Amino acid sequence: MSFAITISREYGSGGRFIARELAKKLGVAFYDNELIAQVAKETGYSMDYLKKNDEAKDSLWDGFSSAGGIADPINIYTPTQNVALATFDTIKKLADEKDCVIVGRCASYVLRDKLDVLNVFITAPIQDKVFRAITYYGIDPKKAEALIEKRTKERAQYFEFYTGKVWNSASTYDLCISATIGVENCVDVIIDYAKRKRLF
Repeated sequence: MSFAITISREYGSGGRFIARELAKKLGVAFYDNELIAQVAKETGYSMDYLKKNDEAKDSLWDGFSSAGGIADPINIYTPTQNVALATFDTIKKLADEKDCVIVGRCASYVLRDKLDVLNVFITAPIQDKVFRAITYYGIDPKKAEALIEKRTKERAQYFEFYTGKVWNSASTYDLCISATIGVENCVDVIIDYAKRKRLF
């Protein structure tokens, strides 16, 4: 049976780097932006459509508005909701097919019924996130902290909208790590925890 490790992360925490290095060290599939290509393959949606609506959240009212009213049974979902549901289906399929590391997109909740799964949350102090945003993402230093707060809030809203769970609550995950110990150490901690959980 295949295993999956899901990585939820605060913006600028380095969660994506940790996830990628984790997948590389384990020799398993890695899905972050790569997941979008898989969704395109499965659904026929264009890459532009998927990127525009990836990890986005809108209100139920928006769904009714795009459907022309609550009574319309044909198209009750907005583009962001269509993309989210297609992404969740793809996550389930990929996790069943091969060992993998999946970043974001409510994967921890989507795979909640899977036996061999480890759900990890990556956080970091604000000064570390600001440094990473400026150094690696090229964000204007004057705007970095506000952008980090905005993106982190968006991720929380997306997760909570589709799952009804609190995104950054420790009880939502198996393991929560501060990236202050560095990428390699975070990878080692996750692998050690996965072995102790007998994930592999």
